[in-house]
Amino acid sequence: MDGGGDGTVRLGALSFRPDRALDLAQDVGVSSPVTRQKAAAAKQFIENHYKNHLQGLQDRKDRRRALQRRAQEAQVSSEEQQEMLRNLERKETAYMRLQRRKVGMDDFEQLTFIGKGAFGEVRLCRAKNTGEIFAMKKLKKSEMLSRGQVEHVRSERNLLVEVDSRCIVQLYYSFQDSEFLYLIMEYLPGGDIMTLLMREDILSEDVARFYIAESILAIHSIHQHNYVHRDIKPDNLLLDRNGHLKLSDFGLCKPLDDKYSTILLEDDGLICQENPSGSSGHSGADGAPWLMPKDQLLRWKRNRRALAYSTVGTLDYMAPEILLKKGYGMECDWWSLGAIMYEMLVGYPPFCSDDPRITCRKIINWKACLKFPDEPKISEEAKDLICHLLCDVETRLGTGGVEEIKAHPWFKSVQWDMLYEMEAAYKPTVNGELDTQNFEKFPEVEGPPSSTPTVGPWRKMLTSKDNNFIGFTFKKSDVLNSLESSENKTNSRISMRTTGADLKPQGVSRTPSLVSLLGRMELLENETSVEEQRPED
Repeated sequence: MDGGGDGTVRLGALSFRPDRALDLAQDVGVSSPVTRQKAAAAKQFIENHYKNHLQGLQDRKDRRRALQRRAQEAQVSSEEQQEMLRNLERKETAYMRLQRRKVGMDDFEQLTFIGKGAFGEVRLCRAKNTGEIFAMKKLKKSEMLSRGQVEHVRSERNLLVEVDSRCIVQLYYSFQDSEFLYLIMEYLPGGDIMTLLMREDILSEDVARFYIAESILAIHSIHQHNYVHRDIKPDNLLLDRNGHLKLSDFGLCKPLDDKYSTILLEDDGLICQENPSGSSGHSGADGAPWLMPKDQLLRWKRNRRALAYSTVGTLDYMAPEILLKKGYGMECDWWSLGAIMYEMLVGYPPFCSDDPRITCRKIINWKACLKFPDEPKISEEAKDLICHLLCDVETRLGTGGVEEIKAHPWFKSVQWDMLYEMEAAYKPTVNGELDTQNFEKFPEVEGPPSSTPTVGPWRKMLTSKDNNFIGFTFKKSDVLNSLESSENKTNSRISMRTTGADLKPQGVSRTPSLVSLLGRMELLENETSVEEQRPED
């Protein structure tokens, strides 16, 4: 480094004058959009890499402290504690080696086709190394880009990574190739609430109460992380093999920085103005045209599954503030839950129609259109709860917090802390881990196989299509423990195999537990030593 007579400081081949700020704006201005896009993608990749690195470091520190604390509580000798810590370090090294191994489509065997949507499909798959069964959600990149769904799939992935709750479907891996995005999630063989309603037509109040209560816990679990779901409906409420409910399909979820969001419904053709026919919205004779004849109701029930798979979807559970293009927040999810509760007890949603525009008008004119039929009979407390969910935002239960809903008299017999420990109100028939009888049957459609590699160096992914999805890859930090305890997480006890102690403290931590580090890691060490590591993507 040397200095010039004019005050210029020379750093090798670079010259810098102290009286002139370093101006990068000019370089940014002359760079092409593709260059700026690639730079932003590289920036995001590097930020994600170091964020994950620092999080892993913190997790390892937490595990070490937890082991030391539990050893002290069990009054393990200092020599044994040192041996336990050395054992932990060896397992941590093996565990990090396992975590660095990249996951792709080559690691899974594709099985039965169990679902489809506007942008992709869902099918069972089997992990080739462990034989575990998962549900694979496969989304086509070109469709996501052409229909403006990039932020939606990113929000879904981020929510599944961020929210660690037994009330929602668990994500184990996310990865991509040049054509598709993949989400590898737990498989819930019990089907969904829509299937249950189509089979039973109506539910008893006891069964409905159980599933509405578990739905409240599930919705609240994402609200706690400042997400609004925006698509609460029966086909997004899945059942595990024991009949317990989990919330799924977060493709329309949105993180909220403030209490209210100004998100608008994208399809303006379905947005209706309030009182479009000029009616005053009073009940009585004016409400008769809103009633749905029995033959139309039966036709709606027959076609409901097809409507759920359509691009437009169903408006039956959508809150009026969304349809009216008003600002809205998390309370729109509680309206949807009220519509589901009505359907469980009555047999159809409160505002259903063959025509989506009529459904839209009914929802906007809910004061005139919300009616309870003479049959089936439902309790006054159930009606009161429905009416306090299907109402204006200002008076809607849940606007002031979830405790408002929990305190309603209809839930007086609910033990909220024990819902997922007790026997479910309904237990689906499940015959084996590959059983799909609780899902609709779909014809297998085989597309042409991709000629591109499923994984590869991340630099090769910086194309105009793929750089939109940088940072999508995820691997659950403790897949083994999650699989082992997914049936009953809260009853699992973390066991540690050590040289001189057997410590079994209660609880499950958000950081990877020691059960996989000290209990099952050796099952995979041979595999990782034989199999070559894949390149970074």
